[in-house]
Parts: sequence; structure tokens; C-alpha cells
Amino acid sequence: MNTRQIAATLAATFITALTFAQAWPTKPVRVVVPAPAGSSLDFVARVLGEKLGAKWGQAVVVDPKPGAGGMIGVDVAAKSTDNHTLVIGFPGPTAYGPFMYKKMPYDTLKDLVPIVVTTTQPNVLAINAALPVKTVAELVAYGKANPGKLSYASVGNGSSSHLAMELFKTEAGFEAQHIPFNGSPPAALSTANGDTQLLFAVASGIAPHVQSGKIRQIAVTSAGRFDSLKELPSISESVKGFEAVAWNGLFGPSTLPADIVAKINADVNAVLADPAIRDRLVAAGMAPGGGTSAAFRAILDADMKKWGGIIKRLNIQLD
Repeated sequence: MNTRQIAATLAATFITALTFAQAWPTKPVRVVVPAPAGSSLDFVARVLGEKLGAKWGQAVVVDPKPGAGGMIGVDVAAKSTDNHTLVIGFPGPTAYGPFMYKKMPYDTLKDLVPIVVTTTQPNVLAINAALPVKTVAELVAYGKANPGKLSYASVGNGSSSHLAMELFKTEAGFEAQHIPFNGSPPAALSTANGDTQLLFAVASGIAPHVQSGKIRQIAVTSAGRFDSLKELPSISESVKGFEAVAWNGLFGPSTLPADIVAKINADVNAVLADPAIRDRLVAAGMAPGGGTSAAFRAILDADMKKWGGIIKRLNIQLD
């Protein structure tokens, strides 16, 4: 094959790939949510799905599949082969899981491709309103003075909600028993009812209970105050150096063609730039994400390095 023929072949291959990407999707796109309906993940998937469906000319089907700390839902996407199944992932079953489970049904780095960050947000330190504390310092003092009386809910084993509280307990020097749930709705209800006293969750996941007066928000886990929750201090103002910011993002199976990954990334970035979408996410206590697939991979790698070390230090094993 001469140089001209090689060039022609490469050009034809490029055109074919470009045409394929432009034609995608050819059927409804399934976005698996590894958390219950009504959770913050479900909210993000549905907000973005409305606009993406219109842009793609195909329905975006949001499919909640909670369980096993998010691994059940992530595994569905990791093993999909139809090029139309994605998952809105979070750190628990992607960045943290490899350090907490001896065996996982997928390999985060080999079986998944990070496509785009959808939102970032701190968790909110929330307490049952009947607990006689109003600040981080008062909570820590109460925990130290009342050993064995505090329990905390999390949105699942291995979630940022779980690990952030373990780190907080360790650095602040008090104890609380862990009670895991499958997602933010049952975890928030537990704290609202007083079955548990503490919870780290995103603001949208606890908003109804804050409005009803059953849950009190006292701090955020970001290094500084968060724009949409400026009235809340950061935990770092009381526990120096504490920071635990959560993210959500779209992943696909590693077999997803690069041109489709690029198309989804570009389209999600366009949707996230829509002022109406940004306003909805900010109102829910989230910062709109975006950026390249490579940038998302860098975030994932950094979280694995940071939290992997913390998990090992705290000796957190879930199997």
C-alpha cells in the first residue's frame, strides 16, 4: 500500500468514526443511578437527562439501582456492551472501593472510562434537631462527654458520607457508631427521626427535613465556606485542615468508543453551561461540573491517592 492509499484509508476511517459519533445515540440512553430514586444522584441525572434527551433526539432513561455501596449500579455500566449505558458515579464505588473491598466485580481503572464531572459539592454536617448542640465545637464536646450515645447515618458503606465522618471522628477525637443506608433518602429520614443523630449528606438530600425543622445543618466539609451555603462555617474552622469534597460524574464502560466519549463530554459541558440548569444545581447546593475527560481522570486518580491512604490508616474494610 503506497502513501496515497494509506492516507485515503486513514481519511475514510476518520470520516466513518465521525459519522458514527454524529449518529449516536441510535436508541434511548440509559443512565444508571447507583442510589435510590429521590437521592442527590438521581436529581442530577434527571436534571441533565431532560436537556440531553432533547439534544440527542432520544430519551434518557434514568435507572436507579442502589445497593452494595453503589457497586451494583456501577457494575451494570462497567459490563454493558451496547454503547448506550452510562452511570452517574461518585467516589465510594470508584475511588474508595478498591481500598475497602478485597474483591470488586469490576476494576475502576480498567473497566470504566471517566467522561465528565457533573457536579461537585461539600457534604453538610447535619444533626437531629433535638441534639443539644449548634456548632462543631459543641458537637465534639458532646461526643467526648457522652461516649456510646452517638450514632451516624451514611448514604452507604464506602461513600463519601461514610469516609468523611470517619475522618472527622478521628481528627476531632470522639466516637459515633456507623449505621449505613442505601442512599440519602433513608439516611436523612433516620437522622430526622432521631434513630441516628448525625449525617454527612449533600444539601439537596436533607433539604425537606431542614425545612421541617427536624434536621439542623451546622457546617460544610469544604476547606472554606461554600457559595450556596455561605451561612454555614466549614468544619476546618474548628478542626484544622479538615476537607472532604464530593463529586458526581458520568462514566461509561472502557469499551465505549473514544468519539462517543468526546461527544457525551461536549454535550454535557454544553448543558452545564445553560444558566437555567446551573441555577437548579446551585439551588440544590451543588456546583456545576464540566471539563475534559482527562481532567476527570486526574480527579479520580487524586482521590484514590488521598483517600486510599486514609482508608488504610483507619483500617476500614467492608468485606
